[in-house]
Amino acid sequence: MLGFNGLVTICLVYVGILFLVAGWADRRARKGTASFLSSPIIYTLSISVYCTGWTFYGAVGSAARNGLEFVTIYLGPTLVFVGWWWLLRRLVRIGRTQRITSIADLISSRYGNNNLLAVIVTLLCVIGSTPYIALQLKSLTLSFSIFAADTDGLSPSIIGFWLAVGLALFTIVFGTRSIDANERHHGVVTAIALEAVVKMAALLAVGVFVVWGLSDGPADILSKAPDVINQSDTLITPRWVTLTFLAATAIICLPRMFQVVVVENTAEAHLATASWAFPLYLFFMSLFVLPIAIGGSTFLPASANPDLFVVSLPLAFDQFGLATLAFLGGFSAATSMVIVAAIALSTMISTHIVLPLWIRANQDRNPQSDDVRSMLLVARRISIIGILALGYLYYTLTDGTAALASIGLIAFLGVAQLLPSILGGLFWNNATRHGAITGILSGFAIWAYTLFLPSFEGRLLLTEAVLQNGPFRIAWLRPEALFGSNIEDPLVHATLFSIGVNALLFITVSLLSVPSASERLQAVRMVSPRVGEPRFRAGEATTVEDLYILAQRILGRQEAKAFFEQFAAAQGRQTGLPSPTDDLMRSLERELAGTVGSATAHAMLAQAVGSEDLSFEDLFAMADETAEIMEYSQELELRSRELADTAAKLRLVNQKLTDLSAQKDAFLSQVSHELRTPMTSIRAFAEILRDTSKMKATDQRRFASIILDESVRLTRLLDEILDLSFLESGSAKLNISKMSMVSVVNKALLATEALADGAGVTILTDIRPKTLRLETDVDRLSQVLINLVSNAVKYGEAKTPIVKITARLKSTDVVVSVSDNGPGIPAQHQHLIFEKFARFTSQHEKGSAGLGLAISKEIMRNLGGDLRYLAKPVGATFQLTVPQRRVVEQPAAIAAQ
Repeated sequence: MLGFNGLVTICLVYVGILFLVAGWADRRARKGTASFLSSPIIYTLSISVYCTGWTFYGAVGSAARNGLEFVTIYLGPTLVFVGWWWLLRRLVRIGRTQRITSIADLISSRYGNNNLLAVIVTLLCVIGSTPYIALQLKSLTLSFSIFAADTDGLSPSIIGFWLAVGLALFTIVFGTRSIDANERHHGVVTAIALEAVVKMAALLAVGVFVVWGLSDGPADILSKAPDVINQSDTLITPRWVTLTFLAATAIICLPRMFQVVVVENTAEAHLATASWAFPLYLFFMSLFVLPIAIGGSTFLPASANPDLFVVSLPLAFDQFGLATLAFLGGFSAATSMVIVAAIALSTMISTHIVLPLWIRANQDRNPQSDDVRSMLLVARRISIIGILALGYLYYTLTDGTAALASIGLIAFLGVAQLLPSILGGLFWNNATRHGAITGILSGFAIWAYTLFLPSFEGRLLLTEAVLQNGPFRIAWLRPEALFGSNIEDPLVHATLFSIGVNALLFITVSLLSVPSASERLQAVRMVSPRVGEPRFRAGEATTVEDLYILAQRILGRQEAKAFFEQFAAAQGRQTGLPSPTDDLMRSLERELAGTVGSATAHAMLAQAVGSEDLSFEDLFAMADETAEIMEYSQELELRSRELADTAAKLRLVNQKLTDLSAQKDAFLSQVSHELRTPMTSIRAFAEILRDTSKMKATDQRRFASIILDESVRLTRLLDEILDLSFLESGSAKLNISKMSMVSVVNKALLATEALADGAGVTILTDIRPKTLRLETDVDRLSQVLINLVSNAVKYGEAKTPIVKITARLKSTDVVVSVSDNGPGIPAQHQHLIFEKFARFTSQHEKGSAGLGLAISKEIMRNLGGDLRYLAKPVGATFQLTVPQRRVVEQPAAIAAQ
């Protein structure tokens, strides 16, 4: 089996091949000797960026868990390409004639080239895509962990970091070679087409292996399908319709899909091929999903992760070559999505956010001394790094929780809020920017309130009380049951309300508002078939010198010179600048739009040609006004957020007081019960000894022993309560000393040796580095370890019970884990683990007051560290962190003391 280093080598070789292919394609494209790079097949394969790591792995996992529900992932895009390809054709035509650079540019251009709207769309797309990027990093690290037996001591977060660095480097090298955002990225598209072939070949190969290698054909493998796959009552349900709708909107609304379908399109005729070729590609990608899901459920252990059946099935049967191909397929699916998404988002950020701010900061400088191209190039590269950093940050913060696995559909719905404004803008002349802004913001807010924030289960903004009872206990405002609706599926509920309110407000506000002149002009250009008419007519105020200076600033000196010389020659001029004709204005706007976007190009030329009563020195006034509006809007938003935070804090304090009161009552009730039990025994046996005149000596000793044991139990309980009280108040005295980590663990093992031997438990230790020393309260830390090891010994029931203690130095913190291979703690009880007197098994009632873990938690808090329970498929694992300020390194020479 390949080790971690071998797997990394394969990845590096594969990425090197992609680099070579991308570089070769870029060189051939610049020379104009590779017409096949613009072929419909390459274009169709590039659209396969829709099939991400979530689709590659998650489709099989969805089939194993939910049966045929996975079909919706492929059904939605198929319906769009087969039945609605005319909509895609209109988008491609508008994108080509108006030099649209992104989905934000499309929407802002349609609604009067409004940059504020472009900023809103950009921020929404970044928020919606960040979890998706994190999801790809998660799928890659999971496949690394299951494939590589030894990760060389690297944590998943470190592996994810280097993956993000590599993806950022590849995207920067081949995604920002040219500043013309509308120029096709032939290198990237060709590399993605190659990855499309690899991931399809991988799924087909694994499917063939499962159907004909592990079974006797399709009939045999399908006969082994579990009940969840055979259920037919889950078909054509509201959830099915919702999932199909969201998958269909993803083709239009996801920034990466708009990039490959519209921006990277070189010929409208390619859509005719894609209308049948891409659904065929999806058919092959889905062909063996069910057999692989059935094979994983049949041949793999019940604890196996269904999302990784594609890789784990070949590994389970020693098919390492096939498993490597499957790994590369998932690697291709994840990396292609991240690369294209980073290119699309960086274009939107640099064009609609960075450029207006840069224009405002540099409006007083000489236009000839500036080069917008270099600024945009740097901005896009920094944006790519920032986008990958956000994805990595989200990945590390979620720590692989269940929320990450379901975030794909949440992100789908977030980006789908653009759909009403897009469709309305393409087919309705009276749609206005006020309607678009109101619809998008309202839909996004409802999406966040009903689906995104509830996915954090009360840990972010919305508390559990709000989720259960609604804000201020208004039941009809509950996030998952708005207006008393009885929709069980949260996704269906959120889709219905967010898209419904979005569309309703978009239509209503558009009917109540009056479109501006620029909006009406853009409506004519996009809604009517007369696409390609000039936007401006040269007037008396137009001077070609001003236009030339503007072109130099945006396009660059050499490019501007070549552009104007070409027009001068066409007008019969051997020297000098051309006349400012309508044809020159139309062509110049298209050239500027390819660099700064349609909205900004329109704003610049509108004032340069004198359509506004402004001088050339006020060329960037619109950018100034937009920036001021944004600043004022941000100030209002900040104040609104402060008020909302204050209200949330007040609700949190009120809920906390209520919880504290309930906890106090429960604590007093439990304490009285725990004290009464031993006192009752002591009193009963003392009365027996007092009232019985003739009693055997053996009975007297037995009764006296019982009284002694109950007294010791009572004393221990009182000591624990007092100890917990001191710890909670922060008044416990700490005795700081230095000791090696090995010695601390050995001290705990010595105290629990008899208990472990009696239970037949094997205790393993793994401490790295061996030279690690601690500066802390050693006795308190040992007390925590003794409690955790004792619990693992007592409750870690297994055929061959094993307790493992590991210690690692992470950064300057020491992380210690105590785990067993027993049944673990049920999920419904895990939130009670560290509560006082918490009991949820009959074993806990024997010899324990339920204070051990509560005391251990408070000890670690007093030491400046933390104690957590980690939910694992097998066994129970407790992880404690020793604070970094007390961590020191011990020289190797004295490590053994």
